[in-house]
Formats: sequence, C-alpha cells, structure tokens
Amino acid sequence: MEQPMVWRQWLARHDRIKDALPAIPLIVIAVAATAVGTSDWHEPRWDEVAWTALSCVPLAFRSLRPLGIALFTVLGDLTLMTVAPHIAPTPAASLVALYTLATLGSRRTAWLVGGVAAVAITGVHAATHMESVVGGASLLRFDFAIAATALGRAVLSRRENLAAARERAETAERRQEEEARRRVTEERVRIARDLHDVVAHHITLVNAQAGVAHHLMRANPEQAYEALAHIKDNSRAALDELRATVGLLRQPDDAPGSRSPVPRLADLDALVGGFKASGLSVQVARTGTPAPLAPATELTACRIIQEALTNTHKHACATGAAVVLDYGVDSLRVTVTDDGRPGTLKGAGTGHGLIGMRERATAIGGTVTAGPRPEGGFRVIAELPFSLAPTPV
Repeated sequence: MEQPMVWRQWLARHDRIKDALPAIPLIVIAVAATAVGTSDWHEPRWDEVAWTALSCVPLAFRSLRPLGIALFTVLGDLTLMTVAPHIAPTPAASLVALYTLATLGSRRTAWLVGGVAAVAITGVHAATHMESVVGGASLLRFDFAIAATALGRAVLSRRENLAAARERAETAERRQEEEARRRVTEERVRIARDLHDVVAHHITLVNAQAGVAHHLMRANPEQAYEALAHIKDNSRAALDELRATVGLLRQPDDAPGSRSPVPRLADLDALVGGFKASGLSVQVARTGTPAPLAPATELTACRIIQEALTNTHKHACATGAAVVLDYGVDSLRVTVTDDGRPGTLKGAGTGHGLIGMRERATAIGGTVTAGPRPEGGFRVIAELPFSLAPTPV
C-alpha cells in the first residue's frame, strides 16, 4: 500500500511525466499491432511506430493546454492520413487528447471538438482508403472518437460527484462537531444553574441564621453561638458547591420552570413513575446504609438516573430497567441497567447524554462509566462522593 502511494505522490509533483505516461502503452500497442501478420509474426512497421511515438509527444502538455493539444493532435493525424494513408495508424494520441479535453474542459467544448474530430477522422479515412463512410474501419474510428469524449465526460462527472460527496461529508462533520460543542456548552451551563440553585439554598439558610444570631447575641449568647456554628457549616458547604460551579450561573431569560425545586433522591419514585407510565418497567433497589448526601451529589445522582432511563426509553429496545443505589463508606454508586437486545436501536443517539452525565459527575469529583453488557443491554455506573472536598482556605 505504501509503494503505490509514494508513486502517486511523486507523479503529483511531476505533471509533464504524468501527462506523458499514456504514450508508453500506445507505443507498445503500435509495435505489437504492426508486427501481426496473416499467419505469423513479422518485423514491426517501424515507420508507423515512429509516427505513433512522435504524435504522442504533445501529450506531455495535455493537462496544461487541453484544447490546444486536442486540436494539434487531431490535425496532425488528419495530415498523416491525407499525405501517407498507407502508413496512417489509428489516431491513438488524438483519442487521449479528446479524453483529456472532456475531463478538463467544458461540456460544450468537449462535445463540439469531439464530434467534429470524429466526423473529420471518419471522412478523411474513408476518402483516402476508398471506403464507405459507414464502412467498418471508418465507422470504428468514429466510434473511438465519440467513446473517448463520452468516457472523459463520465470520469469528470464521477469526480465531481465524489468531490461533492466529500464536501457534504466534511460539512456534516463540521456541523456535528459544532453541534456537539454547543450541546456540551449548554449542558455545562445547565449544570452550573443546578449548582447555583443548591448554593442559593445554603445562602438562604446562612442569611436566616445570621438574623437569628444577631437577634440573640445580647439576650441569649448560647443560642447565638449555636446559630453561628450553623452559619459556619452552611457557608462551608456553600463554598464547596461554588468550587464545582462553572460558567454563567443564571441566564436572565430563563423560563419559570428552570427555577423549580432541586430534584433529590427522595423524589426518585416520582421520577421512576413517569417512565413506568410510558411503558418502561423500572425496578429500584437500595443497598448499604443510607448516609446524608451533599445536595449537589443528590442532584447529580437524580440527573444521571434520569438521563440513563431516558436513553433506555428512547434508543434501546428494552422492556425493563433496574436502578441500584449502593451506599458505600464515603461514596454512592448508582447503577442503571436495561435488558435491550444487542444491535437493536429505536434511533441513532448523538452521545451528548453520556457527555452530560460525565460532565455532571466530574463537576463534583465523581466518575461515570457506560457501555454495553456482555449478556445484552446497556449499563451506566456512576461513583459519586457523599460530600464535596473542602475548599482550601
């Protein structure tokens, strides 16, 4: 594979040599054709071979001046057919020049020159050989000239179709990449908005507890001290949430639905109920000892479960899914599996859902892995920390 590629690259840098290459098989064919006798082989007619080689010299410039070379070779072959009809070979160089003109020139020019050349070659051959214009040898030359032009136009059409298909593929790829970047950006903004809602919850508590502490500072110092302790805890949690926040937190044109309460694992049954109502059987199981989770962890777990079940419902030919919440020592493992059959999809996915899940998990220090199961179906596993790492002070 590498050797032909090297030759193609070398020929691409040497246009004149590439243009002259057809002369080699034409000369070989001329030698063989003139050496064929009625019953045996004889010495080639070197005058015809020499003229064939001489007529191929202009082909070295056929891609540089396709129209001029086509006219020059056709006139040369017509001149030889008129002056020396007894040695005039088939106008092979003219056929190559007509083919080149058809691949590089306009459609109108190619057919005009090709048609005139076919008629002229046929007429001159018939006149100099005392044959009918519709005779076998004359008609064969007419067919050759028309075929050379038609072949050139067919090759040009194929090249144009391939170029158009390549351009469409590149455009589609660029649009797909742009769409992926746009979707990822939107997902990051959505993550930031969700985290903002969680942080706003903490700030509200801090504000309320600060008011209580201010009110009780003189009347009941002990309760005021307790309120300040709560302020410290909530402010620390708020700082931890802010560490995971990225980009713009809230767009001014958000719809009212975007300010709805933050989802929590306590709402998981309601979430699963929606999928059950749509025909997907979902089983939920909890293992380990449930532990308090950071609001961002609960939010991320809910969003990952929602996205995984949505993908199952939209793309997998599955009848059931299972959600397992495994509470470990310091992390929550969320596993979502379905029983979809291998190779059966309702529709092609874009992969943005998996990107969004990984973005969410990474934002709070977790991980997400996803892929098909050996026994069939798909599995999503998310490892999420109970609480976010403290922010360095």
